[in-house]
Amino acid sequence: MLDNVSFANPEFFWLLSLLPLALLWYFFRRKQQVASLKISSIKGFTANSILPKLRPVLFALRLLALAAIIVAMARPQTEDISTRTKTTKGIDIVMAIDVSSSMLARDLKPNRLSALKEVAADFIRERPNDRIGLVAYAGEGYTKTPITSDKSIVLGALREITYGQLNDGTAIGMGLATAVNRLKESKAISKVIILLTDGVNNSGFIEPQTAAELAIEFGIKVYTIGLGTNGNALSPIAYNSDGSYRYGMRQVEIDEDLLNNIAKTTGGKYFRATDNEKLEAIYDEINKLEKTEIEEFKYYRYEEKFRPWVLLAGALLVMEWILRNTLFRSFI
Repeated sequence: MLDNVSFANPEFFWLLSLLPLALLWYFFRRKQQVASLKISSIKGFTANSILPKLRPVLFALRLLALAAIIVAMARPQTEDISTRTKTTKGIDIVMAIDVSSSMLARDLKPNRLSALKEVAADFIRERPNDRIGLVAYAGEGYTKTPITSDKSIVLGALREITYGQLNDGTAIGMGLATAVNRLKESKAISKVIILLTDGVNNSGFIEPQTAAELAIEFGIKVYTIGLGTNGNALSPIAYNSDGSYRYGMRQVEIDEDLLNNIAKTTGGKYFRATDNEKLEAIYDEINKLEKTEIEEFKYYRYEEKFRPWVLLAGALLVMEWILRNTLFRSFI
């Protein structure tokens, strides 16, 4: 009867502490509740009825009725909750990813590109209410997937990003301009680009500063990430005869001044990721900085359950009255 039931006025349960006191009162006063007759001997009397011994049943019925009334006063009720969520601030995000040959460097494990794809996938999964698109760039840039709310499409496109799909080079301006082009028609309240590179701008016909000015014009915020350890990194330097890469130590060159300037002028922030842990921490920080506001509405419907307890108390009292005036009438 009490499954999934809450009580609106549980303070009334303190009244149950009166029931043990009533039991004590009945125990000490039970002999004074009936008339007594003193005689010299009871040899001429025979007692064949057990009804006098069952007389405490009447008091037990009253106690049970009182307990049921107390439960009813506590107002048992069931609660049905329905929830509706409303996204009050949508964010459109484009991730611009450098796929030049230097992204195969092994200073991150197993390499920069693989580490980035793993962290970026987690970031995408944690943005269920936002639209996300992907841009890949090397010597030039292209849209891998336009902004969409279908995360399975974005995650599938992210897995397909590999080195060799574009001419080698690092066209930061092209990558940023392509991402701006994907967001310029967006009606979202907040528009964000996450631009990642591990090099310096050495390709393309659009200067990074020009692309940054376009981002400012369309109200787009740019977070920039410089990827790569400090000093030298084990990177591809040539091809072996079998077509595989030959690795060697190569100086890490990242134009941090440029990345910092792009982020600062567009209202974003520049980060430097020198290992897997820092890269993951950077995406976590961006995730916290760019929060989608979710408004949740909860509707409560209560169904009162005190009536069965009132009816039970009434039935017990009626039963006690009937027994008192029928079976136990001669003993009361």
